[in-house]
Amino acid sequence: MAEVIIVNSQQDAGEIYAQCVADLIAAKPDCVLGLATGSSPLAAYQQLARKVRDSKLDVSRVRAFALDEYAGLNPEHPQSYRSTISRTVVEPLGLNPDNVHVPNGNLDTIKEAGAEYDAAIAQAGGVDIQILGIGTDGHIGFNEPGSSLASGTRIKTLTEQTRIDNARFFEGDINKVPSHCITQGIGTILRARHLVLLAFGAGKAEAVAETVEGGISAFCPASALQLHPHATVIVDDAAASRLRNRDYYKYAFTNKPAWQKI
Repeated sequence: MAEVIIVNSQQDAGEIYAQCVADLIAAKPDCVLGLATGSSPLAAYQQLARKVRDSKLDVSRVRAFALDEYAGLNPEHPQSYRSTISRTVVEPLGLNPDNVHVPNGNLDTIKEAGAEYDAAIAQAGGVDIQILGIGTDGHIGFNEPGSSLASGTRIKTLTEQTRIDNARFFEGDINKVPSHCITQGIGTILRARHLVLLAFGAGKAEAVAETVEGGISAFCPASALQLHPHATVIVDDAAASRLRNRDYYKYAFTNKPAWQKI
């Protein structure tokens, strides 16, 4: 079962993630980070950028792989995930852009792009820490409900709800949101050595409850985290509101040995 940490704010969650990654970079300068887009990881990236600056961490050898990309969207488009990752992670942290990889959403080559991406991750030695957000329907990456829990990187059709949720990034116009994407599969994600899922707000409460305390099912793709030996779920009180064992999770984290990290 995943470790559940309930925090007061996104900044508190970001601090926990940032310290974990900073410790990893110090111990393994060529580590491999798994990156996600969306609003949930933003505070975490900001806290990590601050730690990199304050601690003068050398990130020149850090490598990274993004979870997903829209299919058919120009990589230079401001809402492409390549652009988003560059803006929110690469530039603030000072990563070498050549070491940061995003799935190739070019429609001319997308048939082979999934297998090539999984091979590139494997060649890099696998992802050390993968940060994740979660959709209101329980999707991680763009693995919508019904996705195989053993899936690799592949093209997927986005649900209408996901396109509605993401329309805010496209001037509120769902017609501007691509209908397909290329995404790491659940099987690919589960191969990362440490998974850190962040969720905030009451709108994520049902998905968080299904992920942590529900049955393992393709109905809620994020529930596959229950199969992982090292998964951490960091949520605020609103997102934790439907967890039956939330009092225990708070007690366990408060009484965690000082030497034991996430």
